[in-house]
Amino acid sequence: MIYNKVLHRFTVFTACCTLVLIAAGGLVTSTGSGLAVPDWPLSYGQIMPPMVGGILYEHGHRMIATFVGFLTTIMAVWYWKRESRMWVRYLALGALAAVIAQGILGGITVLFLLPTAISVSHATLAQTFFVIVSSLALFTSKWWMESQPILADDGRVPGLTGLSISLVLAVYIQLILGALMRHTQSGLAIPDFPFAYGQVVPSLSPEAMAQYNQFLLSNDLRIAADGPITQSQVLIHFLHRAWALVVSVLILVVSTRVFKSGEKLSRLKLFAAMLPLFLVLQITLGALTVLGRKDVLLTTTHVATGAVLLVFSTLLTLHVLRYRQFAWRREPALNTKHREALA
Repeated sequence: MIYNKVLHRFTVFTACCTLVLIAAGGLVTSTGSGLAVPDWPLSYGQIMPPMVGGILYEHGHRMIATFVGFLTTIMAVWYWKRESRMWVRYLALGALAAVIAQGILGGITVLFLLPTAISVSHATLAQTFFVIVSSLALFTSKWWMESQPILADDGRVPGLTGLSISLVLAVYIQLILGALMRHTQSGLAIPDFPFAYGQVVPSLSPEAMAQYNQFLLSNDLRIAADGPITQSQVLIHFLHRAWALVVSVLILVVSTRVFKSGEKLSRLKLFAAMLPLFLVLQITLGALTVLGRKDVLLTTTHVATGAVLLVFSTLLTLHVLRYRQFAWRREPALNTKHREALA
């Protein structure tokens, strides 16, 4: 394996552009511009329609997506020509397949008038693609390329490894719930924070739902065309909040475990320090999104920050796995404390 600085930097650039693309997609949803351009793949039969109103957001999103697709195509070919690790080459092809599927899902979303299942899948695949490209950036980094670990299967019960993998899954589920909340118009189904209609757990009884709708109507929090909120909307919104507690606990546990693991895991500490900071930012943005009645900037930033949390969680997990493998080859006499932390 030979470190390719240019390829690595190109992959990092593609990952950064992907984050911009996710933010642009969040902006389309936040401004309600999903059908501002009702045809696909052209926009009103043109390659470049007038960039006014919602067209600016929807067609702008398409332009950024096209650029990311172009970068991903170059990246996949480059990896296939220059990358010696077959699994990395196939991962790059997976990124290309994901961006193609993402474009098709985006087109179906428009042509079939924003069906919830397709819209949520489109948002989820965007997060998955971001994870893949960010992982490729790590796999082509100098640090990853210069270490030569071997897999170790010592039969230990997972500790930090299991926790970090659980964190990735938890954040991923939270982002799916967030996408479901956005695409079912459930963002203001619970308009107060941190409580839910003054309760820890909102009631879903018919009487309670009638009271909620009356409250929303009297405070002018719903557009008439939206109709009354439903039990499913309140439930989806509440599940998104409740699962945030699971994510928060896992982040705090993982970060604490990393900082207690000693100097051998010093590279992990950057991620362990950043995750709680982004968690606080994300919770704050979530609260302000509700209290600010889904302000466009706040809502879009909330979406982008969630994507960053997912990638940071993934990179931390990959570092944990790499450190664990590296330690068993290079440090056979690693003390018990560090072995337990890595396991």
